[in-house]
Amino acid sequence: MSNRDFAKTLIDQIPESKLFYIIAYLQGAAIPDEVPNAETLKAFEELENGGGFSFSGSTEALFAELMED
Repeated sequence: MSNRDFAKTLIDQIPESKLFYIIAYLQGAAIPDEVPNAETLKAFEELENGGGFSFSGSTEALFAELMED
């Protein structure tokens, strides 16, 4: 039995009152993965090559540091 067939079998066992939640999840899962744009891919490459900027701290501290520049 394929995973798709198994999933269909399981869906048939879900009570009608809970199907709303399953449908919402399946709709989200059915959206194709997004492909990063060229600028994002370039940033990933920069980080992989040791460049870029790394920050560890709170969001508040990050924004305070960004505002200093």
